[in-house]
Parts: sequence; structure tokens; C-alpha cells
Amino acid sequence: MTAGHPVPQWIPTPEDIAQTQLTAFTDFATSRTGIAFADYAALWRWSIDDVPEFWRTVWDWFELGEVSGAVLTEHPMPDARWFPGTRLNYVDQVVRHARTDRAAILVPAEDGSLREISWDELLTRTATLARSLRSIGVGPGDRVVGYLPNIPEAVIAFLATASLGATWSACGQDYSAHAALDRLGQLEPLVLITCDGYRYGGKIHDKRGDIATLRDGIPSLRATICVTHAGSIVAESLSWDDVAEYETGAAGIDTLAVAFDHPLWVLYSSGTTGTPKGIVHGHGGVLLEHLKALALQSDIGADDTFFWFTSPSWMMWNYQVAGLLVGATIVCYDGSPGYPLPDALWDLAARTRTTVLGTSPAYLLACAKAGVEPRRDHDLTPLRTVGVTGAALPASTSLWIRDNVGRQVAVSSISGGTDVVTAFAGGVRTVPVWPGELSAPYLGVALDSWDEQGQPVRGGVGELVLTQPMPSMPVMFWNDPGGDRYREAYFDTYPGMWRHGDWITLTEHGSVIVHGRSDSTLNRHGIRMGSADIYHAVDALPEIEDTLVLGIEQPDGGYWMPMFVVLTAGTELTESLRRRINQTIRDKLSPRHVPDDIIVAPGIPHTKTGKKLEVPLKRILQGSDPSDVVSRTAVDDPQLIDWFATARSPQQ
Repeated sequence: MTAGHPVPQWIPTPEDIAQTQLTAFTDFATSRTGIAFADYAALWRWSIDDVPEFWRTVWDWFELGEVSGAVLTEHPMPDARWFPGTRLNYVDQVVRHARTDRAAILVPAEDGSLREISWDELLTRTATLARSLRSIGVGPGDRVVGYLPNIPEAVIAFLATASLGATWSACGQDYSAHAALDRLGQLEPLVLITCDGYRYGGKIHDKRGDIATLRDGIPSLRATICVTHAGSIVAESLSWDDVAEYETGAAGIDTLAVAFDHPLWVLYSSGTTGTPKGIVHGHGGVLLEHLKALALQSDIGADDTFFWFTSPSWMMWNYQVAGLLVGATIVCYDGSPGYPLPDALWDLAARTRTTVLGTSPAYLLACAKAGVEPRRDHDLTPLRTVGVTGAALPASTSLWIRDNVGRQVAVSSISGGTDVVTAFAGGVRTVPVWPGELSAPYLGVALDSWDEQGQPVRGGVGELVLTQPMPSMPVMFWNDPGGDRYREAYFDTYPGMWRHGDWITLTEHGSVIVHGRSDSTLNRHGIRMGSADIYHAVDALPEIEDTLVLGIEQPDGGYWMPMFVVLTAGTELTESLRRRINQTIRDKLSPRHVPDDIIVAPGIPHTKTGKKLEVPLKRILQGSDPSDVVSRTAVDDPQLIDWFATARSPQQ
């Protein structure tokens, strides 16, 4: 710190700036508008002041074809419609980048092997699978779902589905069958694409039992297609190698042009208040936003290898697949980032010669605590950016990257959400990086910080809001024909404005500081989870009277997820009961849902209408004064507030 101002840990050189795609785009925008943009901030301001012209400029820069009619209707959020007369297909942008000099996908494994998927294999298998799906009866608007780890077959399945105008949705296999069914089952899909199991942490996880349960719960299924990944056969399924056969030089993909807002995929909310909401995104909105985010904000292009440690359950899987839209090589890895050693992810980055690597604050913190020194032990010469998301990145961890990965490596801490399947703010190759901060709002993102009265907040903490529409905002929620649930989720607090549910600070130098969730969604290692799922599982145990689970962001970047339990009369929290609680959660949900601590509480405070006080109690456990976050008159047992005030997280 200098005179109260943070010192950048990375500053782009004039050469860095001159070589970026963003600088070339800026020149293009200047030639169209006659505006001389002095810096990134000026370009951003234009992008939110003249929203239709900005997005039309993005469209033309990426040469996406003819535009029929308007760019944006005049209706305010949430009723704005983008490119209403234009037709396209997401897959066409992938096909145009086919090449022979680089792999499309790299597939490293925990055993040290490294497989390459050529562009020819990627597109041929996509075309073959699309024909197989069509023969099963899949057409525009039908749903194909995946229960898959992060393997290249998941990418091929998505592309084949999208090429037909059908809609894709997926869950990773770390989800139990019941958790996957809550999500995928509501879509009434025609086809399930899955695999027999996956390898993680040196173990093979057999998923055949979960696949059987999942199939039994989806009566709409006409076929199951199975990849043999862990060495087993799934009964009554079609073989992946038969329906997605690879023959060198086979016929190309026959894509269907669809409306700009035609459903591309369905992602899911955390399920905090019940069944997870299906969030539907359109072909055109995702295509435009991801081209902008990857090429202009992250400077990812045809010479890059893009590797984000992720799962098909998380929007970052969709974000990484977008590397194919710009001709980059992407990396699919279904193993552990910390096996067999804590620095496994850095070894993978070195072996794949990754240029842009993505991970989480929790993994970086674990590396720091384990004494990992990536630049000493691995050749990371190609690496120029480390992306970080899933939680707020503390300054100390950002500086650890500088000191242990390389001073020449820019840190791109990004924050956005499943809701828009992109980032609102993050690193920009032409803007400095300040420790613990997101360098700038992204182009086309009218991000602001508001207080409870809807007034802008500068230098203090406010709610993250968007005052202009984005193309990748949801087309709709699944099974929400009137749009009521969609409006309630984002637009009730500030009518006509998107409230996201994050606490942020906008700094005087244009960066963004994210303080964590302002709602009760659990966000562990980047995977959003619903507390309702956990309550449903644990409350069924006869010894449990009531439960509360919270996700507590800690000052050092850690994430503490305690579960408070109220036991029935005469019950004690024995080691046996503790193990049974954890095993119940692991079996019915996933290992990620297992809490860090189980703590016996005298009771769980509720509102007078019976709702658990998740958000106020989270803030109290983070150190807030109880009188500042909750009104005792609104609580069924105010004395419980005092008890929770003593149950601070380990670092309070």
C-alpha cells in the first residue's frame, strides 16, 4: 500500500497492450464510431451507454454473418429481446476453426497419460453422434442430458445436441443419482448420455448403480448412450463407439439454423429453496458473450491452450468449452487437482503447455499451505494468465501467485454466475492487476453497486446490480411459462434492474472488490449448492430435529461450511452419528456437500413465518454485530441469536 492506495502486482507493458485482440477491437470500434477511446474505461463506458451499437460491433468483429432486423428491442429488463430476426447455430462457430496443426482437446489423466483429440475427430464424432440422435428421434427443442465427468465425450455430446437445435443439460458424476434426477429429470429428456464411472484421487468410482436409478426416474427416455471410461459395461445401453464412430475424413456436420434465443442448454440454480431452477440460455446470447469474454477480455485465441479445472455441473465447464469458439485447444481433466501430490494441477499445466489456467482460491490456498512452489518445480514458461473464480480471491493469495508462479503471470480473478454463464468483471490484458481485486467490469456489463434504496455506492459495500441487459441473460427458467420465478429471482428488489446477490465495492481506480454472497446460496469450490438439499437428507435421520448449514467466506480465502444440528431429546452427537450424517449426505447428494464441522446447537432461529435466518446468521458468523443484521422482534427465539454470535468461524 502507498498513501492508502493499493500497488498493482502486474502492469501490462506497452507491447502487451499493443498485441492484444482488445486493442485491435478498439481500433475497429473507433473506425466505426469516430470515437477515440483513451483507455479501457472509456471503451467500457461506450459499451454500456450505446448497448445495441456495442454488441453489433462485436458481432461484426467476429464476422458472424448477416443480421436481420434490430439488435435489441426497446423493452426494459427482463423483457429485452436480442437480434429477434437473426438465425444462427453455436456449433458453426466451432466448425469454422477446424485445423490440422493443433489438437482440439487435450485429455491428461491421473496416471500420467496424455491423449489428444484432433479437430477432425472432434467434428467427425460430433457429426456421427448427431445423426445417431436424429435416428432416435431427437429434433429441435428436444432435450439430451449428460451424466458425465469432464471428459471429451461430454463436449462432443453437447455439440451434437446443439447442432440439431436440441437442448443440452448435464450433471457431473460427483452428484448422486437423486441430485442429478432433481435437475435432469424435470427436462423430460429423450436421451441420456453417460459413462460407467470416473477416476478421482487414485480411485475408480463405479456409477452403474446411480445410472440405473437415474434411468428409472426418467420415463421419457428413449435411449441411453454409454461411454466405457472406467472399464465396465452398462446394461441396456448403446455403445458410444457405435453411435459416435470416428472415421477419418467423414462427412461434416449438418447444423440447423435456429433463432437467436433458441435454447442451447439448461444450467441449474443451487436448489436452496427447493427443486433447482433450470436456467435456459440461448444460442446467440451465449455465442456473443463467450466470444467477447474469451477473445477480448482474456485474449484467448487460436495459439492458446485453455485449461480450467471444472466439472460439467459448473458453468465454468461451459465457459471452457467456449475456447473452441476462438480456435483454442481446451483441456478436459476428470481427476483430482491435488493427486498424487498437492501440485498436481501445476504439473498438468506444464505437461499440456497451458497458456491460460483456471482454478479456485481454495486450491491456491491449499498449495500455499503445503509449501508448493510451481515455478521451481514445473516448466510454466507458456503460462501467461491464472484465472481464479468460485469465491473472492484474497490479496495474500493473489500475491502468492506472483511470488510462486511468476511475476510475468497476470492474475485474472473473475466473478459472474451460472445465471449469465459468464463473468461480470475480471482481469483485462490492458489493465493492471491489484491484489484481491477484479481489474475492471467487463465490456457490455453495466455493473453498479447500490444501497437498499437503489442509490449508487462508491468506496463502500453495496449490492451488485446490472442496469442494462446482457445477451447471455436467461431466455427463461424451465417450467416457468409466465416468467414469474425469473422476475422474482433477479428483478423484485430493484424493478427493471438485475440484482445478483453479491456484496461488492467499486474502487476509485475502476476495479471491483467482491465480498461474497449476500444471499444464502452455498458456493463451495465454485460449485453452487442448495442448503435445502442438505436439509432434506439430514432431517430424515431420526436423531435430528433441525439443521442449519452455512457457507462462510474467510479472510484468507478459505471457505468454512459448518452444519448446526438440533438433536432430539436424549441424543448425543457421537462419532457414530457424525459419520452417519456425513455418509447420508455423501450418498444422497455428493462429497462436496459434506460439511467441514458438525456443531450441536440449542435451536435454529427462524423468522415468524418459519424461514431459517441463513443470511443474517452467515453475516454474524463472519463477525458482524447481530444488531446490524437482524431485528430480534422478527425472530421466533431471539436468545438463539446470542448463541450463534459466539459460534464464530475458526478465523474470527
